[in-house]
Amino acid sequence: MPMNRQILLAARPERAPGPQHFRLAETPVAQPTDGQVLLKTLWLSLDPYMRGRMSAARSYAKPVEIGQVMEGGTVSRVEASRHKDFAAGDVVLSRAGWQEYALSDGAGLRKLDPQRAPLSTALGVLGMPGMTAYTGLTVIGQPKAGETVVVAAASGPVGATVGQIARIKGCRAVGIAGGADKCRYLTDELGFDAAVDHRAKDLAERLAAACPRGIDVYFENVGGAVWEAVFPLLNDFARVPVCGLIAHYNDAELSGGFPTARLMRAVLTKRLTIRGFIVSDFMAHAAEFARDVSQWLREGKIKYREDVVEGIENAPQAFMGLLQGRNFGKLLVRVAKE
Repeated sequence: MPMNRQILLAARPERAPGPQHFRLAETPVAQPTDGQVLLKTLWLSLDPYMRGRMSAARSYAKPVEIGQVMEGGTVSRVEASRHKDFAAGDVVLSRAGWQEYALSDGAGLRKLDPQRAPLSTALGVLGMPGMTAYTGLTVIGQPKAGETVVVAAASGPVGATVGQIARIKGCRAVGIAGGADKCRYLTDELGFDAAVDHRAKDLAERLAAACPRGIDVYFENVGGAVWEAVFPLLNDFARVPVCGLIAHYNDAELSGGFPTARLMRAVLTKRLTIRGFIVSDFMAHAAEFARDVSQWLREGKIKYREDVVEGIENAPQAFMGLLQGRNFGKLLVRVAKE
């Protein structure tokens, strides 16, 4: 009987996750019963939000329990089916998590067409990260031609898409990323108007030089020192979609930090809009997102980059690197060949 390799949550990290917080387990592959399908994972998506699922703190989603398979989106192939809507060989978008095989009752599965686009894009530019970028920018950010849009973590799958859509909308796009290679990628490959290295000691000065007319939309993925550099440059009526705060995900507790009084004074006097969001808030825009981004991909107006790791056993190390900014592009684990 074939075995299913799984990555389980072994312990809850108080700060940065380490190898001790994950456990590789092997169990026999279960067979589907009536109404079920057996899925074989082809691609696993690794995303920053997974750090929150490792914590027991109250959040917008239920945490992964100790001993459970780590949460994650996947592209999977139906290996066996006893479900009327799926046949062996179908390829589906699923949430099978960090494992090689999974049983599903069909709920939440979406069939994919391998001829339409590379299957991995269903976890990237045409999937959750792409829709996060599209809806956060267009619904909350509402960019207008001639405005300046700044995005943090700009070489990642969300940030890169935000900047390119900003350019399509006629805006000046400024990306903040870690390292010279990523900054060159933003300007030379993706067409950003400017890129600033967040590791630079003079980050605030460099960002101000890149945004001579201030900032109208800031797409927040990071927090920390990046937010402090952005904040003084926000124009009146600036919009700030808050997608993530990766600089704080490993904090044991939230204390100190940015002065509340300073923030609230600016919210009032500059009439700022600061709104946190989860991509599921905007499911009503899913068809619009799929239509527009698919078209922009075909037209070459949006490009994407993938950072691929081989094998489910390497998912923990890759995820730890993601939280430290080591990935370059959408981080994926190729679990099995297509």
